[in-house]
Amino acid sequence: MRTRHWFALLALLGCAAPVRGQSGERVRVLPPGYGTLSQNDLALRMRNDDLEIRFIPLDLRVTRLLARDAYQSILGLVETNRRRIDSVASRAGVSHPGLALVSFFGVRSDVHFDAQTLTLLVRNRAFQPIGTIPLTPRFTSGQLGVRDQASAIYVFEESIPVDDSFTLSYAALTSEDWQNKQSTLERERARAAARAREQPRDTSR
Repeated sequence: MRTRHWFALLALLGCAAPVRGQSGERVRVLPPGYGTLSQNDLALRMRNDDLEIRFIPLDLRVTRLLARDAYQSILGLVETNRRRIDSVASRAGVSHPGLALVSFFGVRSDVHFDAQTLTLLVRNRAFQPIGTIPLTPRFTSGQLGVRDQASAIYVFEESIPVDDSFTLSYAALTSEDWQNKQSTLERERARAAARAREQPRDTSR
């Protein structure tokens, strides 16, 4: 019964609705609840002697491959901050922004970071965030101590090309690891689609 109510709730949240791709085209995504990935499976990481950066695209084409609890956590994060996200996008004249959860971790004491330095390179075009939604007080201060964390939702003017490749950079740090994740994502997408087809229908309604 709880499983049935879970899927009913997701349906009400628009689980079968298409999303906008990078060029604004409508893209079908899998319904949630069938994936098994963790947030770490989606995370890009960069590190130097001062800090570590974790970047997770908040795009339905990949977040719906997460296990149920992980997906619910991401969904709640985005929906809780939806008004602030829409405000940032509206001020920039953007209808379909790209979103990412970005966290900075202090490796040593008294570390300064510049949130706006984070850049996406997509097909030789550089995108810096059009705005950020701070999730922790330290994000606004730009200062970290050892093992401190600062997180925010980053808002970009275009959706992140999660079905392709892109380069993440911060100062001298770069990561092109998203391309290496494509095989894992494709396998999980196929498995999730198979599980969705096998899910028995609720015939009690």
